[in-house]
Amino acid sequence: MEAAITKKDAIITAYRDHCIFLSRGGTLLQAFAELMGRRDGCSHGKGGSMHFYKKDANFYGGHGIVGAQIPLGCGVAFGQKYMKDESVTFALYGDGAANQGQLFEALNMSALWDLPAILVCENNHYGMGTAEWRAAKSPAYYKRGDYVPGLKVDGMDALAVKQACKFAKEHALKNGPIILEMDTYRYHGHSMSDPGSTYRTRDEISGVRQERDPIERVRKLILAHDVATAAELKDIEKQVRKEVDDAIAQAKESPMPDSSELYTNVYVKGLGAEVFGADRKEVKSVLP
Repeated sequence: MEAAITKKDAIITAYRDHCIFLSRGGTLLQAFAELMGRRDGCSHGKGGSMHFYKKDANFYGGHGIVGAQIPLGCGVAFGQKYMKDESVTFALYGDGAANQGQLFEALNMSALWDLPAILVCENNHYGMGTAEWRAAKSPAYYKRGDYVPGLKVDGMDALAVKQACKFAKEHALKNGPIILEMDTYRYHGHSMSDPGSTYRTRDEISGVRQERDPIERVRKLILAHDVATAAELKDIEKQVRKEVDDAIAQAKESPMPDSSELYTNVYVKGLGAEVFGADRKEVKSVLP
């Protein structure tokens, strides 16, 4: 996705936000520190896993409420059209959120106003512990737009995703919203409490890993076209592992946020901040 767009384009997503934060220019230290609730985190340790942000790169999170990011993303797209800056917004959501009513409300407004919004359904076929066919009467999510065109994309093919996002951006700037359904897969459980194997077979999981894994597919392409040798790729992997280990160690050394941080970034400055971020004595001095 990043290879097809610029940092002027906006991205907003749900709580699968970690890698998008990194692709927008965030650091490993900021990511791990936020996971640990430390001061060096991208949200200063107050957001946690669900609330990664990078405003200077137009990455707007990171949202815990299922589907809530979609109308917000369409609002960002409204701003882009209003400012005429020739940029688009990618609003990402999962197959579980595809059944949320607010998706269709936001889509209607986006189509009505020809907003440069690209709605990306990351269809990994399992919403929490439920298979898509048990939750959706029509799991062809790219067709759900009715009056908005859609494309189904092999989300496990990096080059296909790049071309689809390039096309979608060009379309959205000229014609308004478009839906991209990224056909991908979730190897593990939805969360730590979900073993991920009670509602599907282990053979299914291993089969996808062997046949469709996106990293393995890129690796094979690189080797087949002599872009790099197997030894060079191994060296890259070792270097990346070292960078990850170093970042984790630094994050563990990062201090916890000061207790005063509880009162920051909650309300805008002004009367609201003076009232809601103050103790009772201060409130009495502000209120009539």
